[in-house]
Amino acid sequence: MEYTQLGRTGLKVSRLVLGTMNFGPQTEEGDSHSIMDAALDAGINFFDTANVYGWGQNKGRTETIIGNWLAQDGGRRDKVVLATKVYGNMAADGEAWPNHDRLSALNIRRAVDASLKRLQTDHIDVYQFHHIDRRTPFEEIWQAVDVLVQQGKILYAGSSNFPGYKIAQANETAARRGGTLGLVSEQCLYNLAERRAEMEILPAARDYGLGVIPWSPLHGGLLGGVIKKEAEGGRRTSGRAADSLANTTIRAQIQAYEDLLDKHGLEPGETALAWLLTRPGVTGPIVGPRTAGQLQSALRAVELELSDEVLAGLEEIFPGPGPSPEAFAW
Repeated sequence: MEYTQLGRTGLKVSRLVLGTMNFGPQTEEGDSHSIMDAALDAGINFFDTANVYGWGQNKGRTETIIGNWLAQDGGRRDKVVLATKVYGNMAADGEAWPNHDRLSALNIRRAVDASLKRLQTDHIDVYQFHHIDRRTPFEEIWQAVDVLVQQGKILYAGSSNFPGYKIAQANETAARRGGTLGLVSEQCLYNLAERRAEMEILPAARDYGLGVIPWSPLHGGLLGGVIKKEAEGGRRTSGRAADSLANTTIRAQIQAYEDLLDKHGLEPGETALAWLLTRPGVTGPIVGPRTAGQLQSALRAVELELSDEVLAGLEEIFPGPGPSPEAFAW
């Protein structure tokens, strides 16, 4: 496994991030524990979750699964950089009591304590804001974060799904307060088929020293060889990938992608991950395996070197939007 610094911090993290969103809803607890064992054995030390994972009546279930795994061996916690998120409504019925969601100081305090209990740990390494909160000023958010850092409950703060201007606003507010480190990472949607993050989010992250953690690196499975799998009688395409393939233009694009990789003897899913690892500012993509086999496929991407010919071909099939403001102005 390769490691890198998380943004401008001294924290060393693996180039692949273990996403746990499937733990509970898709993968039973025993299999989830086996995947975490395999990830740690392979050198993945960065685990990502969120308080809402488990969804519906089972919100918090994923953190509980991770906590049970950590509790089995005291040495595991010391090896793992643990990240979770706050923002979502944690009410099982969807009817949040006032101040039980978003980023008020009150909810941040409540949510941290609840996550710590489920995770069976005394601190969270990277505490991430799952979405922007248009109602809460960053002065209040950073005040809450400062208290939690002083209490030793969290070490770093990160963002997820923030636009570039909110990254700037958050860190400028932190700088004015003094003594506040500000955001150190941004978790955003970014992959070969969805490159809008290159316009504003990646430049903001670079200028403010944030590590970029792409989620959905295979774009809901669309970049994982779906057309070939369909032709071979594999798992039927569903969800976002199926909706995308219904568009003839997108289907032709994905077919060209799979043809290019087939020509070079490359696996689509591994290539999509390897491409992200070539992108400036990317710390590591989140891989969310449902099975141990999917984890092994993701691990091969770290050692995969893409030739200039392949990179040029990918750029031709999936052209980026270009820098801002030139992408939308003269």
